[in-house]
Amino acid sequence: MCAGMDTDPDTFLLAYARVLRRHRKNMELSQEELAFRAGLSMRYISLLESGKHQPSLGTMKALADALDTSLTAMIGEAENNNDQA
Repeated sequence: MCAGMDTDPDTFLLAYARVLRRHRKNMELSQEELAFRAGLSMRYISLLESGKHQPSLGTMKALADALDTSLTAMIGEAENNNDQA
């Protein structure tokens, strides 16, 4: 994370949740379809998008792959989103 940026894990988690939801909606995927593509449950996607669960690095990678983007791009977006929150 950038120097001087809020490093509160909960703040980053909420920023990541917003990025995840935005990517899913931009691809016009339901939570169910994203869950299928990533090998996860729809309930888990819901928890992630609401910021109520912290994903592992492996889960974040699976989601990025399912959304046809890179893990580093999604983390970067969340960090930038976090700066603006």
